[in-house]
Amino acid sequence: MIIAELSIFPTSEGVSVSRFVKEAIRVIEDSGLYHETGGMSTTIEAPDMETLLEVIEKCHETMARMGAKRIHIDLKIDHRLDKEATIDSKVKAVGKR
Repeated sequence: MIIAELSIFPTSEGVSVSRFVKEAIRVIEDSGLYHETGGMSTTIEAPDMETLLEVIEKCHETMARMGAKRIHIDLKIDHRLDKEATIDSKVKAVGKR
């Protein structure tokens, strides 16, 4: 399982970009991937890199279609190959669930 933290937003559309972020979250929800949205980013579980990058590309395309002229993407990826990891297992490991 791949766990990714994604923050995607336009930097060209003024101080309030929530309408763009809402659409990116909708794209992630529509993907069917398990995710948790926080105040600054969304954490996503994906079975493989291809699936993860497809969803990110769709988020990017959505913002471009909405008229964004410049899109900023922060992406962190944790891909454990030695054992199965999930968002829940990572949070439990630090005693927060």
